[in-house]
Amino acid sequence: MAFPSRAFRLNLPERPVFYESAACPANFEPAAGLAVSNIMYSFSTCWNSSRHSDGRDLLREIRDLGFEYAELSHGTRLVLVPGILDAVKAGEIKISSLHNFCPLPMGVEHSAPNLYQFTSDRARDRELAIKHTFKTFDFAQRVKAPLVVLHLGSMDLKNYGDKLGGLLEDGLRDTPRYEKLLAEAMQKREEKKKPFVERLYECLKIIVPEAEKRGLLLGCECREGIEEIPLEADFAALFQAFPSPAVRYWHDTGHAQVKENLGFIRHATHLASLADRLAGFHIHDVQFPLRDHCPPGGGMIDYAALKPHVKPEHIKVFELSPSLPVEAVRAGIAHLKGIWGE
Repeated sequence: MAFPSRAFRLNLPERPVFYESAACPANFEPAAGLAVSNIMYSFSTCWNSSRHSDGRDLLREIRDLGFEYAELSHGTRLVLVPGILDAVKAGEIKISSLHNFCPLPMGVEHSAPNLYQFTSDRARDRELAIKHTFKTFDFAQRVKAPLVVLHLGSMDLKNYGDKLGGLLEDGLRDTPRYEKLLAEAMQKREEKKKPFVERLYECLKIIVPEAEKRGLLLGCECREGIEEIPLEADFAALFQAFPSPAVRYWHDTGHAQVKENLGFIRHATHLASLADRLAGFHIHDVQFPLRDHCPPGGGMIDYAALKPHVKPEHIKVFELSPSLPVEAVRAGIAHLKGIWGE
């Protein structure tokens, strides 16, 4: 595979750069055998990967919760890989999706989805981000997963998120002080984003054709950090620049709720605006203002308001905190299914 030179320059014009690929047919579908339409619910190994050294035991615990599918999280250590492959080969469970980077790079023992970023100003970091994304593609094909969830990067930005969160915790949301800081954060993001978006697009020009060739979907995740790319209103531009049917939106319910609490979006409206490119969900709840990865029903998210945009073909992954006991996990699953259906 070819990587950009470490000295390459990123010179995107002002107008959108429309991505084209002769390798991607108009009727693109995930690779043969990687059926998406029958995946109703899945469960992320982020909940239990740190507690296991055997991948087969890891997936059996998820199967015993009643799941036919699991998502392999960005905390998947190399030691877990043999057992995961054994479980999949034996038909004990299916894999709905992988979260980049998966498995973790050699020598990394903890979740590190932002270890290397497509938006980095260091060419070597971008090369490593692409390299390990391709390794995730390799693993996705080995476990017959149709989709890879991606974090797309971030910009250097003054620490507005923590300051805004602190004001929320102090009950100062509807104050001139909060509104001034929020407006300043929005302005600074717009002023700084361009070079980071340009570097992301250059990386996607390499990544997307590889995903197409392998029959993989790319789930571009909405993020909770206000410095993370794309900005909330910029997903539409991303999908315009990359109209490939392999490039999809991945809606994280907890992250979107955090962004609503901060004042950047309306959760349900944001989801509705991107419903035509939606591939699936990470499902978790939020306790006001910013505590996410709570069980559904244990926070403030209005799941009924999101339900009109939930379709049978979407992959729906519970992504819950490893601190949650199994009783809370089961209660959260039951709560969500009681609203969205079995």
